[in-house]
Amino acid sequence: MSMPFYVSPEQQMADRAEYARKGIARGRSVAVFRYDTGICMVAENPSQSLHKLSEIHDRLGFAGVGRYNEFESLRIAGIQHADLRGYTYDRSDVTGRSLANTYAQVLGQTFANAAEKPFEVELVVAELGRMPEQDQLYRLMYDGSVVDEHDVAVIGGAAEAVVAALVPGFRHDAPLEESFREVVAALRVTRGSEASGDAWEVAVLDRLRPQLRTFRRIVGGELAGLLGE
Repeated sequence: MSMPFYVSPEQQMADRAEYARKGIARGRSVAVFRYDTGICMVAENPSQSLHKLSEIHDRLGFAGVGRYNEFESLRIAGIQHADLRGYTYDRSDVTGRSLANTYAQVLGQTFANAAEKPFEVELVVAELGRMPEQDQLYRLMYDGSVVDEHDVAVIGGAAEAVVAALVPGFRHDAPLEESFREVVAALRVTRGSEASGDAWEVAVLDRLRPQLRTFRRIVGGELAGLLGE
């Protein structure tokens, strides 16, 4: 009679964490950073239709890395959460913190459930405040951990290297052009990439927009100008 194979809970969690990290490491990093009049999200992404960056609500942005089908399902769930909360209460009651908490619960419960595969994703929820000091960046890990970042949030395989290249001299109150080129340079160096402008997906939450919705994508000539091409 064979003996049942025993694995300690600690080893199970370590194995699940290693599994999730390997899946995430295959994806290229995404950086989300503050600049003088808003929040910018940058991803190296050759696809024109499978977006890593998206709008969740009027002042909320979303960035994801890892398995596309998994962070896409979380993005859609986030939109539904925001719409329901805004309809039930008020649009101003839809906050980045509430959305980050919701994502953290889903990620954490899935990671702790041995019967389910852990999510192979990392997320950033960005909230544009009415004033610069009210901006919020939440970085969410595969296990439901939440980190409240200040000026820059980076997710993906080379996140630590990108942060190390950026943080020493990064200014959250710099113009978009200056901060953008600094971030792109860090992403290129850490990935050994010389991607053309067509490979970058860029979006901003712009505080200067007169409309209620602040999200817009940067494409074409505007993107080429930011890249200095």
